[in-house]
Amino acid sequence: MAEAGPAPWDEDALRALVPRVLAALVRRGEDFDTAEDALQEALVEALRTWPEHPPRDPRGWLTTGATRRLVDARRSEAARHRREQRTNEPPPSGAEEGDDTLFLLFCCAHPTLPPASQVALTLRAVGGLTTREIADACYVPEATMAQRISRAKRALRGRPLDRAGDLAVVLRVLYLIYTTGHSGRRDLATEAIRLARQLTLATDEPEAAGLLALMLLNHARRDARLDAHGRLVTLDRQDRSRWDRRMIAEGVRVLQAALARQDADRPRGRYLVQAAVAALHDDAATAEETDWPQILAWYDDLVALSADPVTQDPAAVLGRAVAVGHVLGPAAGLRETERLRDVIGERHRWHATRGYLFERLGDRAAAAAAYAEAGRLATNVPERDHLVLRAATVLAPPIT
Repeated sequence: MAEAGPAPWDEDALRALVPRVLAALVRRGEDFDTAEDALQEALVEALRTWPEHPPRDPRGWLTTGATRRLVDARRSEAARHRREQRTNEPPPSGAEEGDDTLFLLFCCAHPTLPPASQVALTLRAVGGLTTREIADACYVPEATMAQRISRAKRALRGRPLDRAGDLAVVLRVLYLIYTTGHSGRRDLATEAIRLARQLTLATDEPEAAGLLALMLLNHARRDARLDAHGRLVTLDRQDRSRWDRRMIAEGVRVLQAALARQDADRPRGRYLVQAAVAALHDDAATAEETDWPQILAWYDDLVALSADPVTQDPAAVLGRAVAVGHVLGPAAGLRETERLRDVIGERHRWHATRGYLFERLGDRAAAAAAYAEAGRLATNVPERDHLVLRAATVLAPPIT
Protein backbone atom coordinates (compact mmCIF):
# COMPACT_ATOMS: atom_id res chain seq x y z
CA MET A 1 0.00 0.00 0.00
CA ALA A 2 1.32 3.40 -0.94
CA GLU A 3 1.91 5.83 1.88
CA ALA A 4 -0.81 8.41 2.40
CA GLY A 5 0.18 11.99 1.72
CA PRO A 6 0.48 14.49 4.52
CA ALA A 7 -2.86 15.24 6.16
CA PRO A 8 -4.18 18.75 5.48
CA TRP A 9 -4.91 19.19 9.18
CA ASP A 10 -3.28 18.99 12.58
CA GLU A 11 -4.50 19.09 16.17
CA ASP A 12 -4.63 22.90 16.31
CA ALA A 13 -6.48 23.10 13.00
CA LEU A 14 -8.98 20.50 14.16
CA ARG A 15 -9.53 22.38 17.43
CA ALA A 16 -10.12 25.60 15.50
CA LEU A 17 -12.94 23.91 13.56
CA VAL A 18 -14.89 22.94 16.69
CA PRO A 19 -16.48 26.32 17.55
CA ARG A 20 -17.29 27.03 13.90
CA VAL A 21 -19.15 23.76 13.38
CA LEU A 22 -20.83 23.83 16.79
CA ALA A 23 -21.96 27.43 16.28
CA ALA A 24 -23.50 26.49 12.92
CA LEU A 25 -25.43 23.63 14.53
CA VAL A 26 -26.69 25.73 17.43
CA ARG A 27 -27.69 28.59 15.14
CA ARG A 28 -29.83 26.11 13.25
CA GLY A 29 -31.86 25.54 16.39
CA GLU A 30 -30.18 22.45 17.86
CA ASP A 31 -29.97 22.13 21.63
CA PHE A 32 -26.45 22.90 22.80
CA ASP A 33 -25.88 19.55 24.50
CA THR A 34 -27.32 17.51 21.62
CA ALA A 35 -25.24 19.37 19.05
CA GLU A 36 -22.06 19.10 21.14
CA ASP A 37 -22.55 15.36 21.62
CA ALA A 38 -23.09 14.85 17.89
CA LEU A 39 -19.99 16.86 17.07
CA GLN A 40 -17.90 14.87 19.55
CA GLU A 41 -18.98 11.65 17.83
CA ALA A 42 -18.04 13.12 14.48
CA LEU A 43 -14.63 14.14 15.86
CA VAL A 44 -13.98 10.58 17.08
CA GLU A 45 -14.77 9.28 13.61
CA ALA A 46 -12.55 11.96 12.06
CA LEU A 47 -9.58 10.93 14.19
CA ARG A 48 -10.14 7.33 13.10
CA THR A 49 -10.51 7.89 9.36
CA TRP A 50 -8.70 11.10 8.43
CA PRO A 51 -5.11 9.77 8.71
CA GLU A 52 -5.78 7.38 5.81
CA HIS A 53 -8.51 9.33 4.02
CA PRO A 54 -8.08 13.06 4.67
CA PRO A 55 -11.08 15.10 3.51
CA ARG A 56 -10.80 17.94 1.04
CA ASP A 57 -13.20 20.04 3.17
CA PRO A 58 -12.62 19.22 6.87
CA ARG A 59 -15.26 21.67 8.11
CA GLY A 60 -17.88 20.36 5.70
CA TRP A 61 -16.98 16.79 6.67
CA LEU A 62 -17.46 17.51 10.39
CA THR A 63 -20.67 19.45 9.83
CA THR A 64 -22.10 16.66 7.70
CA GLY A 65 -20.97 13.99 10.17
CA ALA A 66 -22.52 15.77 13.15
CA THR A 67 -25.70 16.46 11.18
CA ARG A 68 -26.06 12.82 10.23
CA ARG A 69 -25.86 11.82 13.87
CA LEU A 70 -28.52 14.36 14.77
CA VAL A 71 -30.70 13.03 11.96
CA ASP A 72 -30.21 9.41 13.06
CA ALA A 73 -31.13 10.32 16.63
CA ARG A 74 -34.43 11.85 15.51
CA ARG A 75 -35.21 9.28 12.81
CA SER A 76 -36.98 12.02 10.94
CA GLU A 77 -36.76 12.33 7.19
CA ALA A 78 -37.96 15.92 7.31
CA ALA A 79 -35.35 16.87 9.88
CA ARG A 80 -32.68 15.09 7.84
CA HIS A 81 -33.62 17.00 4.70
CA ARG A 82 -33.56 20.39 6.44
CA ARG A 83 -30.18 19.78 8.04
CA GLU A 84 -28.58 18.39 4.85
CA GLN A 85 -29.62 21.52 3.01
CA ARG A 86 -27.98 23.73 5.65
CA THR A 87 -24.64 21.91 5.60
CA ASN A 88 -23.86 23.20 2.08
CA GLU A 89 -22.43 26.50 3.23
CA PRO A 90 -19.40 28.36 1.82
CA PRO A 91 -16.22 28.44 3.92
CA PRO A 92 -16.40 31.26 6.47
CA SER A 93 -14.34 34.42 6.28
CA GLY A 94 -12.08 35.49 9.16
CA ALA A 95 -14.85 37.76 10.44
CA GLU A 96 -17.35 34.87 10.38
CA GLU A 97 -14.94 32.67 12.34
CA GLY A 98 -14.68 35.36 14.98
CA ASP A 99 -18.46 35.73 14.92
CA ASP A 100 -18.85 31.99 15.58
CA THR A 101 -16.48 32.23 18.53
CA LEU A 102 -18.37 35.17 20.01
CA PHE A 103 -21.69 33.37 19.56
CA LEU A 104 -20.45 30.29 21.39
CA LEU A 105 -18.82 32.35 24.14
CA PHE A 106 -22.19 33.96 24.82
CA CYS A 107 -23.84 30.53 24.90
CA CYS A 108 -21.29 29.17 27.35
CA ALA A 109 -21.47 32.29 29.52
CA HIS A 110 -25.25 31.99 29.85
CA PRO A 111 -26.37 33.80 33.03
CA THR A 112 -28.25 30.74 34.30
CA LEU A 113 -24.95 28.85 34.72
CA PRO A 114 -22.66 29.22 37.75
CA PRO A 115 -19.16 30.56 37.02
CA ALA A 116 -17.44 27.16 37.35
CA SER A 117 -19.81 25.68 34.76
CA GLN A 118 -19.35 28.67 32.43
CA VAL A 119 -15.59 28.12 32.53
CA ALA A 120 -15.84 24.37 31.95
CA LEU A 121 -18.31 24.65 29.09
CA THR A 122 -16.25 27.39 27.41
CA LEU A 123 -13.10 25.28 27.55
CA ARG A 124 -14.98 22.28 26.16
CA ALA A 125 -17.07 23.92 23.42
CA VAL A 126 -14.89 26.86 22.35
CA GLY A 127 -11.46 25.73 23.45
CA GLY A 128 -11.86 22.16 22.23
CA LEU A 129 -10.25 20.70 25.36
CA THR A 130 -11.17 17.20 26.49
CA THR A 131 -12.92 16.61 29.80
CA ARG A 132 -9.71 15.16 31.22
CA GLU A 133 -7.67 18.20 30.13
CA ILE A 134 -10.17 20.56 31.73
CA ALA A 135 -10.25 18.50 34.93
CA ASP A 136 -6.45 18.48 35.15
CA ALA A 137 -6.28 22.22 34.55
CA CYS A 138 -8.87 22.95 37.24
CA TYR A 139 -7.45 20.41 39.72
CA VAL A 140 -10.64 18.35 40.03
CA PRO A 141 -11.32 14.65 39.30
CA GLU A 142 -12.33 13.85 35.73
CA ALA A 143 -15.66 12.39 36.89
CA THR A 144 -16.47 15.61 38.74
CA MET A 145 -15.72 17.69 35.68
CA ALA A 146 -17.76 15.38 33.44
CA GLN A 147 -20.76 15.85 35.74
CA ARG A 148 -20.24 19.61 35.78
CA ILE A 149 -20.21 19.80 31.99
CA SER A 150 -23.24 17.50 31.67
CA ARG A 151 -25.24 19.56 34.17
CA ALA A 152 -24.32 22.75 32.30
CA LYS A 153 -25.49 21.35 28.98
CA ARG A 154 -28.73 20.08 30.53
CA ALA A 155 -29.34 23.51 32.04
CA LEU A 156 -29.16 25.05 28.56
CA ARG A 157 -31.52 22.50 27.01
CA GLY A 158 -34.56 24.21 25.54
CA ARG A 159 -33.32 27.71 26.35
CA PRO A 160 -33.02 30.28 23.55
CA LEU A 161 -29.34 30.79 22.73
CA ASP A 162 -28.78 34.11 21.05
CA ARG A 163 -26.27 36.96 21.12
CA ALA A 164 -28.25 39.20 23.43
CA GLY A 165 -26.09 38.28 26.38
CA ASP A 166 -23.78 40.55 28.31
CA LEU A 167 -20.26 40.89 26.96
CA ALA A 168 -19.11 41.65 30.50
CA VAL A 169 -20.04 38.08 31.50
CA VAL A 170 -18.01 36.65 28.62
CA LEU A 171 -15.01 38.76 29.63
CA ARG A 172 -15.33 37.64 33.24
CA VAL A 173 -15.40 33.98 32.17
CA LEU A 174 -12.25 34.42 30.07
CA TYR A 175 -10.55 36.20 32.96
CA LEU A 176 -11.50 33.35 35.31
CA ILE A 177 -9.98 30.89 32.85
CA TYR A 178 -6.81 32.97 32.70
CA THR A 179 -6.44 33.38 36.45
CA THR A 180 -7.00 29.66 36.98
CA GLY A 181 -4.15 28.91 34.59
CA HIS A 182 -2.09 31.83 35.86
CA SER A 183 -2.07 30.36 39.34
CA GLY A 184 -0.50 27.10 38.27
CA ARG A 185 -1.32 25.62 34.85
CA ARG A 186 0.28 27.67 32.09
CA ASP A 187 -1.61 25.83 29.34
CA LEU A 188 -4.95 27.11 30.63
CA ALA A 189 -3.67 30.69 30.75
CA THR A 190 -2.44 30.32 27.18
CA GLU A 191 -5.85 28.99 26.14
CA ALA A 192 -7.53 32.04 27.68
CA ILE A 193 -5.24 34.32 25.67
CA ARG A 194 -6.09 32.40 22.48
CA LEU A 195 -9.82 32.77 23.14
CA ALA A 196 -9.41 36.47 23.95
CA ARG A 197 -7.65 36.95 20.62
CA GLN A 198 -10.61 35.29 18.88
CA LEU A 199 -13.02 37.52 20.76
CA THR A 200 -11.25 40.68 19.61
CA LEU A 201 -11.78 39.52 16.01
CA ALA A 202 -15.52 39.64 16.60
CA THR A 203 -15.98 42.88 18.53
CA ASP A 204 -14.44 46.34 18.57
CA GLU A 205 -15.37 46.85 22.21
CA PRO A 206 -12.27 48.43 23.88
CA GLU A 207 -12.79 46.41 27.06
CA ALA A 208 -12.33 43.14 25.15
CA ALA A 209 -8.99 44.41 23.83
CA GLY A 210 -8.20 45.62 27.33
CA LEU A 211 -8.62 42.09 28.66
CA LEU A 212 -6.32 40.69 25.97
CA ALA A 213 -3.73 43.38 26.76
CA LEU A 214 -3.96 42.63 30.48
CA MET A 215 -3.40 38.91 29.88
CA LEU A 216 -0.43 39.54 27.59
CA LEU A 217 1.23 42.04 29.93
CA ASN A 218 0.84 39.74 32.93
CA HIS A 219 1.73 36.55 31.07
CA ALA A 220 4.95 38.12 29.81
CA ARG A 221 6.30 37.80 33.38
CA ARG A 222 5.46 34.11 33.76
CA ASP A 223 9.02 32.74 33.57
CA ALA A 224 10.19 35.04 36.38
CA ARG A 225 7.42 34.19 38.86
CA LEU A 226 9.13 31.12 40.30
CA ASP A 227 12.75 30.63 41.28
CA ALA A 228 14.89 27.56 40.57
CA HIS A 229 13.32 25.79 43.57
CA GLY A 230 9.74 26.49 42.46
CA ARG A 231 9.19 29.20 45.04
CA LEU A 232 7.08 32.26 44.32
CA VAL A 233 8.98 35.46 43.44
CA THR A 234 7.09 38.74 43.95
CA LEU A 235 7.08 41.39 41.26
CA ASP A 236 9.57 43.68 43.01
CA ARG A 237 12.14 40.85 43.28
CA GLN A 238 11.77 39.27 39.83
CA ASP A 239 14.62 38.97 37.35
CA ARG A 240 13.28 41.31 34.68
CA SER A 241 15.67 39.99 32.05
CA ARG A 242 13.45 36.90 31.99
CA TRP A 243 10.35 38.86 31.02
CA ASP A 244 9.07 38.32 27.46
CA ARG A 245 9.68 41.72 25.89
CA ARG A 246 8.02 40.77 22.62
CA MET A 247 4.80 39.87 24.44
CA ILE A 248 5.02 43.10 26.45
CA ALA A 249 5.35 45.11 23.24
CA GLU A 250 2.29 43.37 21.79
CA GLY A 251 0.31 44.01 24.96
CA VAL A 252 1.21 47.70 24.87
CA ARG A 253 0.15 47.97 21.21
CA VAL A 254 -3.20 46.31 21.94
CA LEU A 255 -3.71 48.57 24.97
CA GLN A 256 -2.87 51.77 23.09
CA ALA A 257 -5.22 50.86 20.25
CA ALA A 258 -8.02 50.10 22.72
CA LEU A 259 -7.52 53.39 24.56
CA ALA A 260 -7.64 55.24 21.25
CA ARG A 261 -11.03 53.63 20.45
CA GLN A 262 -12.48 54.43 23.87
CA ASP A 263 -15.25 57.05 23.74
CA ALA A 264 -14.31 60.17 25.66
CA ASP A 265 -17.70 60.30 27.40
CA ARG A 266 -17.46 56.72 28.71
CA PRO A 267 -15.38 55.67 31.71
CA ARG A 268 -12.60 53.27 30.91
CA GLY A 269 -13.42 49.67 31.77
CA ARG A 270 -11.88 47.60 34.53
CA TYR A 271 -9.67 45.52 32.24
CA LEU A 272 -8.37 48.54 30.36
CA VAL A 273 -7.36 50.21 33.62
CA GLN A 274 -5.72 47.07 34.99
CA ALA A 275 -3.84 46.66 31.71
CA ALA A 276 -2.54 50.23 32.04
CA VAL A 277 -1.23 49.42 35.53
CA ALA A 278 0.42 46.24 34.23
CA ALA A 279 2.02 48.19 31.37
CA LEU A 280 3.57 50.67 33.81
CA HIS A 281 5.04 47.82 35.86
CA ASP A 282 6.39 46.13 32.71
CA ASP A 283 7.89 49.39 31.46
CA ALA A 284 10.12 49.84 34.54
CA ALA A 285 13.67 48.53 34.07
CA THR A 286 13.94 48.02 37.85
CA ALA A 287 11.46 48.00 40.70
CA GLU A 288 12.88 51.31 41.91
CA GLU A 289 12.07 52.95 38.57
CA THR A 290 8.36 52.08 38.73
CA ASP A 291 6.16 55.12 38.02
CA TRP A 292 4.08 54.86 41.20
CA PRO A 293 2.32 58.26 40.86
CA GLN A 294 0.85 57.17 37.51
CA ILE A 295 -0.06 53.78 38.91
CA LEU A 296 -1.85 55.45 41.82
CA ALA A 297 -3.80 57.63 39.36
CA TRP A 298 -4.92 54.55 37.44
CA TYR A 299 -5.89 52.79 40.68
CA ASP A 300 -7.97 55.85 41.60
CA ASP A 301 -9.84 55.36 38.31
CA LEU A 302 -10.23 51.63 38.98
CA VAL A 303 -11.64 52.10 42.48
CA ALA A 304 -13.98 54.84 41.22
CA LEU A 305 -15.67 52.32 38.91
CA SER A 306 -17.49 50.91 41.94
CA ALA A 307 -19.12 53.58 44.10
CA ASP A 308 -20.33 51.02 46.66
CA PRO A 309 -17.50 50.05 49.07
CA VAL A 310 -19.09 46.65 49.62
CA THR A 311 -18.64 45.71 45.96
CA GLN A 312 -15.04 46.89 45.69
CA ASP A 313 -12.58 44.46 44.16
CA PRO A 314 -10.17 43.51 47.01
CA ALA A 315 -7.23 43.31 44.60
CA ALA A 316 -7.96 46.82 43.34
CA VAL A 317 -8.27 48.51 46.73
CA LEU A 318 -5.25 46.68 48.14
CA GLY A 319 -3.23 47.53 45.04
CA ARG A 320 -4.16 51.15 45.56
CA ALA A 321 -3.02 50.93 49.21
CA VAL A 322 0.39 49.69 48.02
CA ALA A 323 0.57 52.54 45.50
CA VAL A 324 -0.32 55.03 48.26
CA GLY A 325 2.48 53.50 50.34
CA HIS A 326 4.99 54.19 47.58
CA VAL A 327 3.79 57.69 46.73
CA LEU A 328 2.88 59.07 50.17
CA GLY A 329 4.89 56.73 52.38
CA PRO A 330 4.26 53.32 54.00
CA ALA A 331 2.48 54.86 57.00
CA ALA A 332 -0.12 56.37 54.65
CA GLY A 333 -0.49 53.00 52.94
CA LEU A 334 -1.07 51.29 56.28
CA ARG A 335 -3.77 53.84 57.12
CA GLU A 336 -5.45 52.89 53.85
CA THR A 337 -5.44 49.21 54.84
CA GLU A 338 -6.99 50.08 58.22
CA ARG A 339 -9.76 51.90 56.39
CA LEU A 340 -10.34 48.78 54.29
CA ARG A 341 -10.55 46.37 57.22
CA ASP A 342 -14.34 46.61 57.48
CA VAL A 343 -14.80 46.76 53.70
CA ILE A 344 -12.97 43.63 52.55
CA GLY A 345 -12.26 41.85 55.82
CA GLU A 346 -9.00 40.46 57.10
CA ARG A 347 -8.23 38.22 54.15
CA HIS A 348 -4.80 36.75 53.61
CA ARG A 349 -3.96 39.39 50.99
CA TRP A 350 -4.97 42.15 53.42
CA HIS A 351 -2.43 40.82 55.91
CA ALA A 352 0.16 40.30 53.15
CA THR A 353 -0.24 43.91 52.01
CA ARG A 354 0.24 45.13 55.57
CA GLY A 355 3.32 42.94 55.91
CA TYR A 356 4.81 44.54 52.79
CA LEU A 357 4.07 48.05 54.03
CA PHE A 358 5.36 47.33 57.55
CA GLU A 359 8.54 45.98 55.96
CA ARG A 360 8.98 49.20 53.97
CA LEU A 361 8.34 51.17 57.16
CA GLY A 362 11.14 49.26 58.90
CA ASP A 363 8.92 47.60 61.51
CA ARG A 364 10.23 44.06 61.10
CA ALA A 365 8.30 42.54 64.00
CA ALA A 366 4.96 43.85 62.72
CA ALA A 367 5.86 42.77 59.19
CA ALA A 368 6.69 39.23 60.33
CA ALA A 369 3.43 38.96 62.27
CA ALA A 370 1.39 40.16 59.29
CA TYR A 371 3.16 37.80 56.87
CA ALA A 372 2.67 34.88 59.26
CA GLU A 373 -1.06 35.55 59.58
CA ALA A 374 -1.34 35.87 55.81
CA GLY A 375 0.40 32.53 55.42
CA ARG A 376 -1.98 30.93 57.90
CA LEU A 377 -4.99 32.13 55.91
CA ALA A 378 -3.63 31.44 52.39
CA THR A 379 -5.04 28.43 50.51
CA ASN A 380 -2.67 28.47 47.53
CA VAL A 381 0.37 26.37 48.47
CA PRO A 382 3.13 28.39 46.66
CA GLU A 383 1.67 31.62 48.02
CA ARG A 384 1.43 30.20 51.54
CA ASP A 385 5.03 28.97 51.44
CA HIS A 386 6.20 32.36 50.18
CA LEU A 387 4.43 34.23 53.00
CA VAL A 388 5.79 31.90 55.68
CA LEU A 389 9.29 32.36 54.25
CA ARG A 390 8.87 36.16 54.24
CA ALA A 391 7.79 36.05 57.89
CA ALA A 392 11.00 34.24 58.78
CA THR A 393 13.21 36.34 56.50
CA VAL A 394 12.22 39.78 57.82
CA LEU A 395 13.11 38.69 61.36
CA ALA A 396 16.55 37.40 60.34
CA PRO A 397 19.39 39.77 61.30
CA PRO A 398 20.71 41.74 58.29
CA ILE A 399 23.86 40.37 56.65
CA THR A 400 26.82 42.63 57.33
